[in-house]
Amino acid sequence: MPELSPRRRLLVLAICCLSLLIVSLDNTVLNVALPSMQKELHASVAGLQWTIDAYTLVLASLLMLAGSTADRIGRRRVFRTGLVLFTIGSVLCSLAPNLESLVAFRMVQAVGGSMLNPVAMSIITNTFTEPRERARAIGVWGGVVGISMAAGPIVGGLLVDSVGWRSIFWINLPVGLVALLLTWRYVPESRAPKARRPDPVGQLLVIALLGSLTYAIIEAPSSGAAEILAFGGTALAALIALLWYEPRRAEPLIDLRFFRSVPFSGATVVAISAFAALSGFLFLSTLYLQNVRGLSALHAGLWMLPMAVMCFVCAPLSGRLVGSRGPRFSLLTAGIAMTASGVLFAAFEAETSDVTLVIGYVLFGVGFGFVNAPITNTAVSGMPRAQAGVAAAIASTSRQIGGTLGVAVVGAVLASGVRTGPYRQVFESAARPGWWIIAGCGLSVLVLGALSSGAWARATARRTAQRLESTEVRDEAGVNA
Repeated sequence: MPELSPRRRLLVLAICCLSLLIVSLDNTVLNVALPSMQKELHASVAGLQWTIDAYTLVLASLLMLAGSTADRIGRRRVFRTGLVLFTIGSVLCSLAPNLESLVAFRMVQAVGGSMLNPVAMSIITNTFTEPRERARAIGVWGGVVGISMAAGPIVGGLLVDSVGWRSIFWINLPVGLVALLLTWRYVPESRAPKARRPDPVGQLLVIALLGSLTYAIIEAPSSGAAEILAFGGTALAALIALLWYEPRRAEPLIDLRFFRSVPFSGATVVAISAFAALSGFLFLSTLYLQNVRGLSALHAGLWMLPMAVMCFVCAPLSGRLVGSRGPRFSLLTAGIAMTASGVLFAAFEAETSDVTLVIGYVLFGVGFGFVNAPITNTAVSGMPRAQAGVAAAIASTSRQIGGTLGVAVVGAVLASGVRTGPYRQVFESAARPGWWIIAGCGLSVLVLGALSSGAWARATARRTAQRLESTEVRDEAGVNA
């Protein structure tokens, strides 16, 4: 990639953030629209889960393929293709005649989305090469998630209440087109110095693992034990095969050597935990506010605004702290705040009082605002720049896996509970195990944040980076010879 002026680098960052905005906004807006979709499409709780998880499942399955493909054939080319597919998928979702069609079109969206975030992060990593400058850029990137969380519930509520739930997909059209035109004009093309070969077997094993596991969890409350065991067994077999097959490839889809770095491994599990907590939190909150309290979509969005505002404020602050002091403070702050929020709902029934409900939302917004920057920065820091696409894709995949599992697990727990009586009367007790799961995810962020940010953990990261770089040098020498 050619050296860019400071102004051009900021423009590239803004274009990449536009892609994150449409993907993140799509998810937050969709959560507000779930009750309206449920009524019009006559969907069960499992049906609502699939409208979210069909997207995140495809996204998680294809992110690493998109990252390595972008490193090989060109990051700008893949990025532009993703914008086109995501925009087309959004239009199709707005026209879906039934739940099955909506789920299918969400998968089209996800194919495009898989080409956006990891590729954009790879572009940012190769544009901002100085560590402190890159950490601040990633903080801005994380702040976009806060913007989407702040704007999503309000924009979604206004659209659902005034036009209908289908209109929530229309907003992706102008943003996607603007991002596409700006990318074509201002983002330079870049590739990894050494192209990575495709890994179709690894890709199929990842799809089998995530698809089987998600199906087993979501359908557990309504399907027979034999069916669930069969899909659970398939997921386990795919995992074992993946762990056996990938280390034997010269250029694997998932380079398991990355996980010898304790900060990288910790960031991966922290991402899964944090985004599982977020997706579960939004799922429970949206259904509670609209289906139990009887609020409109707009009023439900306004109630969730304190969480979004805190996320918006804390994300760039976390980016600056990571750049100046490292990830430890941000991770510990995130873990404490998210755990406290989950416990407030699970043990003290925060939703039953307006004051405690707002406090719970504020705490979760603080926690999630602080967690994103250290995840991303740890994932790409210390890794060779040639591996930036793959490393960023693994971090993004971890987020989507977390989002998928959060909706699947929390939704399955809720579905089991609401079958025992009238929906409004049993919702709070049925949701309580889900809140405890969210609290457990926050505790995981706290513990892993402490373990993966010390001197010993940093030493493992340095050794891992040295091994990867020495391998790249040997490979390049072999190619040149």
